[in-house]
Amino acid sequence: MFDKKNKPPYTDLLGKTNRIVEATQIKGDIFSPADFRLDGELIGNFSSNGKLVIGPSGKVIGNIVCKNADIEGFFNGKITVHELLNIKATASVEGEVYIGKLAIEPGAHFTATCVMQTIEKKTDGTQSK
Repeated sequence: MFDKKNKPPYTDLLGKTNRIVEATQIKGDIFSPADFRLDGELIGNFSSNGKLVIGPSGKVIGNIVCKNADIEGFFNGKITVHELLNIKATASVEGEVYIGKLAIEPGAHFTATCVMQTIEKKTDGTQSK
C-alpha cells in the first residue's frame, strides 16, 4: 500500500562527519563520501565527495581530492578542491593547489603553485571544466 521511495545513497550522509582524532596516524588511502575532519596524521591520499577539514593539529602528506576544504594544520602534496579551499591563519600549505575558489587568512604559510579552475555551465544544464 505505501511504497518506500528510494532516495539517493548520499542523502543518508548529510550532516554526518567522519573524524580522525589527535595522536592517530594513518598510512594509506582514505575515501569518504561524507564530510571528514582530520586532527591526526595521514600519510597517503584522501578523496571525498564532501568537505575536508584539517584541524590545527592535523597533518596530511599526500594527495587530496574533495569538494570543499578548510586547512588549519599542515599539508604537503597535491590538493584538488572543486569548489572552495579556505586556508586559515594557523595553516601551512606546501605543494600544488588546484581550486575553484581560494581564501587565505593573513598569517598562513602558503608555499605552493596554484591553478584556479573554473567550472562552466553548459546550456543543457551540465557542467564542464
